[in-house]
Amino acid sequence: MFTSDTQIRVRYAETDQMDVVYHGNYAPYFEVGRVEAIRALGFRYKDMEAGGVIMPVVEWTAKFLRPAHYDDLLTVRTILQEMPVDHRIVFHQEVYNEKGKLLTVGRVLLYFMAAETMEKTVMPEPLRQALEKYFVNEK
Repeated sequence: MFTSDTQIRVRYAETDQMDVVYHGNYAPYFEVGRVEAIRALGFRYKDMEAGGVIMPVVEWTAKFLRPAHYDDLLTVRTILQEMPVDHRIVFHQEVYNEKGKLLTVGRVLLYFMAAETMEKTVMPEPLRQALEKYFVNEK
């Protein structure tokens, strides 16, 4: 299993009149978590795109357990529970507040696709190699 934590401070513009983070802002929070998780593996999403592989979101779900508020420092935990084996990669994501309370959980399914043809493809080999060490005992 691979896990990466990223911190995000809630900005005033991300809250509604109830001083609660508007639910639509969790999609960008999750995206920041995924991009930083890939960076933690030694890659940049931008470089994957330049290499001809894109990763569109195919499915996104979230469950809101507790509210986040303006100026909260959130931790977005991004988890790969299983090694991607085909064109699919599933990120499980959790958002915690500074007190360690779980606020939101979600799941994001993305496909690896060839940018030029928009056809499904496999994960780039260097990314596969970087991830393998986190899944050694799962084979």
